[in-house]
Amino acid sequence: MRFTKMHGAGNDYVYINGFEEKVSHPEQLAIAVSDRHFGIGSDGLILILPSDKADLRMQMFNADGSEAEMCGNGIRCVAKYAWDHGLVDRLEIKVETGAGVLSLQMFCDDKRQVDRVRVNMGQPRLCRADLPMGGDPEADALGITLEAGGQTFEAWCLSMGNPHCVIFVDDCETFPVHKIGPLIDNHPLFPRRTNVEFVSVLSNSSLRQRTWERGAGETLACGTGASAVTVAAVLSGRTGRKINNQLSGGLLELEWADDDCIYLTGPATEVFSGQYPQENS
Repeated sequence: MRFTKMHGAGNDYVYINGFEEKVSHPEQLAIAVSDRHFGIGSDGLILILPSDKADLRMQMFNADGSEAEMCGNGIRCVAKYAWDHGLVDRLEIKVETGAGVLSLQMFCDDKRQVDRVRVNMGQPRLCRADLPMGGDPEADALGITLEAGGQTFEAWCLSMGNPHCVIFVDDCETFPVHKIGPLIDNHPLFPRRTNVEFVSVLSNSSLRQRTWERGAGETLACGTGASAVTVAAVLSGRTGRKINNQLSGGLLELEWADDDCIYLTGPATEVFSGQYPQENS
């Protein structure tokens, strides 16, 4: 089975072209290929599939085999793969995801290969039911008090097609992400778990983010997380609506535009391709 390893700002996945390859047990395959010692090594598995609603369909699985709705970094790499490998012939495409159909615009380098992608991440969803999250399903969870690990945090919880809990901290570099992250991820308030972003404000237009990703642990970048962070930063009065977000794996540019959609621009990189034993798929 042919595969391609790609990353968006360090958030790396194994990609399989579902137009040519068949995967029978994607949950098991995600666990196997994600192992950084005995597999290929990644934050998960992404299948690029035909769609009757868009140009392509993206199906993604975390490193623990759980299926996720969407990944902002992963979808940029889907677009790059589709253009570079001839699955599409236009630089503006639509991709079907578990969070709906999203629009993407690709930008090419001097070799006509895609190196940056702009994604319309859609509108933030603020009701607890959208995450989902315990409490009044019609109420929001913006600036609520949340307790974890014997500490009390101000949490900004929302959905960007998948659940996020944003915590602003003085210095995310030294913050115990690996201790607090899984406690919030598995908090009783979140029946389907949640991604957790720990964020330091550098200026009115600049942030530093670390992410504890549901099903994968700390990752170098999270595009839906960066989108959720943008919403939380604006609504809490910490930044303006255009933000440069420095993640552990690279810089993402975000804008909460007048149409209420979040636009995310960032890199997409192909690392290598190879073959994986078919009997393991």
